[in-house]
Amino acid sequence: QVQLAESGGGVVQAGGSLRLSCVASGRPLSYYAVAWFRQAPGKAREFVAADAWSSGSTYYGDSVKGRFTISRASDRNTVYLQMRSLKPEDTAVYYCASDVSGSYYYAESYNYWGQGTQVTVSS
Repeated sequence: QVQLAESGGGVVQAGGSLRLSCVASGRPLSYYAVAWFRQAPGKAREFVAADAWSSGSTYYGDSVKGRFTISRASDRNTVYLQMRSLKPEDTAVYYCASDVSGSYYYAESYNYWGQGTQVTVSS
């Protein structure tokens, strides 16, 4: 079992930056793919970014490419999402997910989820 806990959310003005953290307990994240998803009120959960541990590849949703960066800390238990040039449409609850069985892009593929952290971008 892996427990995931997100932090780093908050309120930021458009154009600003935030860095989200996802800390794992129970098992190190080293051997798992890790992804970030987000969900705005009344909308479906949306893929943001994924780090495929096995291949070293990263993947991004079209709406965040070039602005967000997913990375892993050297402690093997923390994954970050660096968000830059934030827009009001980035406002959502951001979730960390791990242990994928299937496509990196689909929420249904992940077995473990955190509780989420709220990001609000004001215009």
